[in-house]
Amino acid sequence: MISLWKAYHAKVVHLSALFLTLLFSLVSLVSCNQAEPLYTSINLGIPAAALQSPVKGNLPDSTELHVGITFKIDPRLLHQADQQRLHPGQPSQPQGVGIDNSFYQKMKGFFQGIDLRLSKLRTYMSFQAKAGTVARLLQTKFVIHQYKGRTFYAPATPPKVPADFARTIDAITGLDNYSLHPKHDLHITYPLGTYASYQRRSLAATASQSGRTKGEASQISRHGALDCSPADQTLTLGDVAGAYGYNQLWQRGVHGEKMTINLVEIDGSYQDDIQNYLGCINFKGHLSFVNVDGHPSNAEGESTLDIQMAAGLAPAASIKVYQTDGNADNDTWTQVNDELQHIIDDNSSNANAGSVVSISLGIDEADITSDDVRALDSSLQQLTQVEHMTVFVASGDCGAYADETFGDLSVSYPATDPWAVAVGGTTLSVDGHVNRADEVAWSHFPNIFKCKNSWGTGGGNSSLFHRSDWQNANGVTNKYSKNERQVPDVSAVADNLAVYFQGAWGAVGGTSAAAPIWAAGQALVNEDTMQRLGTFGYSPRLYYAVADKNAGGNAYFDVTSGNNQYYPATPGWDFATGLGTPNLASFDRAVSNSLA
Repeated sequence: MISLWKAYHAKVVHLSALFLTLLFSLVSLVSCNQAEPLYTSINLGIPAAALQSPVKGNLPDSTELHVGITFKIDPRLLHQADQQRLHPGQPSQPQGVGIDNSFYQKMKGFFQGIDLRLSKLRTYMSFQAKAGTVARLLQTKFVIHQYKGRTFYAPATPPKVPADFARTIDAITGLDNYSLHPKHDLHITYPLGTYASYQRRSLAATASQSGRTKGEASQISRHGALDCSPADQTLTLGDVAGAYGYNQLWQRGVHGEKMTINLVEIDGSYQDDIQNYLGCINFKGHLSFVNVDGHPSNAEGESTLDIQMAAGLAPAASIKVYQTDGNADNDTWTQVNDELQHIIDDNSSNANAGSVVSISLGIDEADITSDDVRALDSSLQQLTQVEHMTVFVASGDCGAYADETFGDLSVSYPATDPWAVAVGGTTLSVDGHVNRADEVAWSHFPNIFKCKNSWGTGGGNSSLFHRSDWQNANGVTNKYSKNERQVPDVSAVADNLAVYFQGAWGAVGGTSAAAPIWAAGQALVNEDTMQRLGTFGYSPRLYYAVADKNAGGNAYFDVTSGNNQYYPATPGWDFATGLGTPNLASFDRAVSNSLA
């Protein structure tokens, strides 16, 4: 009996021990899982109302997705890169900014079978794969939503990635196409072909001012069968150069030699138009094109305009056009970000010191996902702090109403990004000696039911970014201020500019012309300061630093008349024209003083 009791007691003790061991293991497992989940859901930043909209069906598994992954960067490393003073030929690539090789190998293992493209700074990775493949990897499926009169695709449930990936990823783009396509419509102020009865003039004057002789320009017109006579009522870039002082740098032999102007485009260009224009101004620089994620499916004019604006004011610069297909039915902003990353890659050796970037694209801040914004913001920050480039972005052409609803105050991204110089627009007139005669904020009496990129210069308060400490100048704090990022930063002529388009001279307008005008000016200044001082200035911060009279004079022409359908132009900084338009010779001196 006693032996039976002992046996029973021993069995109970053994079972109790097993139970406690099992319980401890379960508790430990739960505890470990709570501390380190295997997968983490990713929020793509699509508005909740959009995700709750009706689902029309599934996105076909065969749909090609172009996905971009932006990695987090230690801000201390970016600050160190920003503090480094670069000189020509000195590599700009800092050590350890991006992911290390062991992490990249983990990514390759997870995305096994997919061709991954990692940027040179190792801060961005992109790939292309079918929707079905991506859905299986990220434990979701893709569906098509109907929302506000349009459709978009997105994951049906938040995509999941390994937990250690989530800690390193800043944004994933291309898994949806919720963000609206960038706006890049041309604003043609006069129908093409209506100039037959107008007095016409030769561009020989422009060629002469840029250091080329009138004889050279006349010879081009006679022997090249070129049309070099825009309407007399339009502004040529020779007029712009005289009004803004670009010609003063030309006269010192500064035409953009050894400088690169990078243009970000989502359409193709009209090559015959470009060649006619370059021939008329006797362009001595180099024009090249880089296809990113394929080539544009058609030409819509924006690229043609940007090239002519840049070439006409920096006639010896290298103009590099990064182009992609903006008509594809995917997230165009991921492709735009790929273009920015391509520019970073091409300049990481600092072979093109003093380069600038011009972007004539934008969308209402409410129409782009937060992940698209984070990805673009990261690229713009890298361009500024690591590559030491100034990035100019058109502020938009719908006045104070970027969403194209008259009366609804809104602004355009990426102009509002704090790593971009937002460029507004003006209407400029010159006298018979090509001197600046008058200038007002650009706006037209609107058809309030349809903007068509014609209401005027974009400007206002951002809803995405707070005002940076560097955005400080006379007029910045005013009755409209909300301690948010305020745009534009500067402005330039955006009305009645002569452009050769579809085989004829026309007049074009919009801040999409003003952005490359400023980019060309900065390229000239960079060339001059590099020749004299061995270095150059960059970043939006520079523009407010030189606004101080103590920096060396009037760097800008202050525009104090007109409005953008809501905000008036006033003395000092204002929401219509920013700090003002380029007084380039004085701007050059002010920048030089800031670098000394």
